[in-house]
Amino acid sequence: MRCFTASLGAETNTFSPMLTSRDGFRERVHAGPGEHPDYPTLYAAPLWVARQRAKTHGWDVVEGSCFAAQPAGITVRRDYEAMRDEILAELRAALPVDIVLMGLHGAMVADGYDDCEGDILSRIRAIVGPGVPIGCELDPHCHLTRQRLEAADVTICYKEYPHTDSLERAEELADIVEAMWLKKVRPVQSVFDCRMINSFPTSREPMRSFVDRIMALEGRDGVLSISIAHCFYFADVPEMGVKVLVVTDDRKAFGDQLAEKLGRELWDLRHEIRPPSPDMDAVLDRAVARNDGLVVIADPADNAGGGAGGDSTYVLKRMMERGITDAALGPMWDPVAVRMCFNAGEGTRFQLRFGGKVAVTSGQPIDAMVTVTRLVRDATQTFGQETRHLGDAAAIDVGGIAVVLITNRQQAFGTDLFTNLGIDLGARRMVVVKSTNHFFAAFGPIAAEVLYADAPGPLPRDPRNLPYTRIPRPIWPLDEDPWAT
Repeated sequence: MRCFTASLGAETNTFSPMLTSRDGFRERVHAGPGEHPDYPTLYAAPLWVARQRAKTHGWDVVEGSCFAAQPAGITVRRDYEAMRDEILAELRAALPVDIVLMGLHGAMVADGYDDCEGDILSRIRAIVGPGVPIGCELDPHCHLTRQRLEAADVTICYKEYPHTDSLERAEELADIVEAMWLKKVRPVQSVFDCRMINSFPTSREPMRSFVDRIMALEGRDGVLSISIAHCFYFADVPEMGVKVLVVTDDRKAFGDQLAEKLGRELWDLRHEIRPPSPDMDAVLDRAVARNDGLVVIADPADNAGGGAGGDSTYVLKRMMERGITDAALGPMWDPVAVRMCFNAGEGTRFQLRFGGKVAVTSGQPIDAMVTVTRLVRDATQTFGQETRHLGDAAAIDVGGIAVVLITNRQQAFGTDLFTNLGIDLGARRMVVVKSTNHFFAAFGPIAAEVLYADAPGPLPRDPRNLPYTRIPRPIWPLDEDPWAT
């Protein structure tokens, strides 16, 4: 069996002022055919699985290019089209192929393209024709559009948030697409629109049990796969919203009924699914009151993984005003401040201005006397089996708070974000992570408590505070009862 596989991933915040250019892909993953690193990366899990099956199953695998960028604003048109066309040219050169496996994000928007994934999948379909099975893996923070569903035979989203299961889902995708090629199954896709915008962390109830239950349904009654498209609500595009996708073995009517049943259950759980987010001071009050272990505080409003700058100063300023010590915070994106710290050297105490640079929503810069405690060239953190490069990084102490400053914009994933810079989290009372939920896989096990703060910043927790003009209406919570119309 001859398989072509490639990857193109970017999560687009259409409200972000930071455009995504090809340099953004070069900073994260930018690999030509056969050049993908020798470890799995998030959006290229299908390629990694195909590479392993070439060794274990005798697949004839043709690897195309892999591109992935840090979430930010709209992708520059010429750069999207160039990367897309490189992959398409690689596919044409590989013909004939028996199957195609694509790793995409699902919320990529470029200038002139509301649905980049639908665009590239439709072009792939035009090249290979109607008889070649196409499988696609998506991040659950995707827009499950009609165009991409029509182009791909099988679509599977990761089930977990934080996204710890991309390899498992890619294995399932490969199994189903191979079975389709062997004429053992005839996958059909059923979608139910939940008419809502929400967030679905699987690290807590009730979503944990919901995901466990849908996994138990797979492999029975002809159900091949069930995915929940959480949506990416920082995108003002026409098909944004939560959807349930059921893939069955030629049981379309049954799949339609099951998708609706599960979708309406999600609707009924809509208020319980999102973690509570008290205001900033309430969260700090609770953290200060505890003396029995590390309190981890998430700052979702400045999550680089949602397209934020990662340089907001609101939480740190409030901690400083309250005299909080024995704490840590990171990462804060400020390449200029990092360079100044390297110029000063480890152990130096000096006046530093940092943070608050990208936009008004980043807050005002902090001006303070700081001590440089550690400097690391090309620092890294881990996310599952993947290594994420932070660029040059500096750890500073400001009034008893350890702050990690980085050069390459990222959210917090692993605890080694801090420990690689000499910060012992065991000696801290609280740590503030700029992330929404991906931090949980690493930080949850060491935390006495995990709290989510509703702090100011570029990513409001309530979608009603976003200036949408193009999303489908009615939709909850913008409309209280979208089923009434």
